[in-house]
Amino acid sequence: MVTLPSGLPEQVAEDEDLARFLVQSSQYNTLMVKPAAFLPNPRDRTTSVSRHGANPLDRLWALGAAAAGARTLHGAAIIRAKVVTDAELAVAADEPPLRHAVIRDWPWIDSDPELQKAQQKERAIKLASAAGAPLLRHP
Repeated sequence: MVTLPSGLPEQVAEDEDLARFLVQSSQYNTLMVKPAAFLPNPRDRTTSVSRHGANPLDRLWALGAAAAGARTLHGAAIIRAKVVTDAELAVAADEPPLRHAVIRDWPWIDSDPELQKAQQKERAIKLASAAGAPLLRHP
């Protein structure tokens, strides 16, 4: 088994927790993470996540601060990798930085942008529903 610099296996297990860091207030409210938080970046067609669950919180926020860079870290959405595969997407390790992974295999239909948007949103809704209420960071 290949081990990454973080010490994690290269293969992301279905029972692993993934954190999607929330860097825009439009990505959540106090009750739920919004689907927009999970939509892919159009430049690389992936969604960035970290291989970490809710605990320990100090480690989660350290990873989040590094991922956010100059942006404000509002909180995190936590989902299981199995939720991603159940939504017909894939999770792949993508270090560096340590513990980084990407959600990939989003529908990309250049000939029909409306269908592409609908299919991406459908999958993002599944991820957001599984995340439930966000973990909010209080400075």
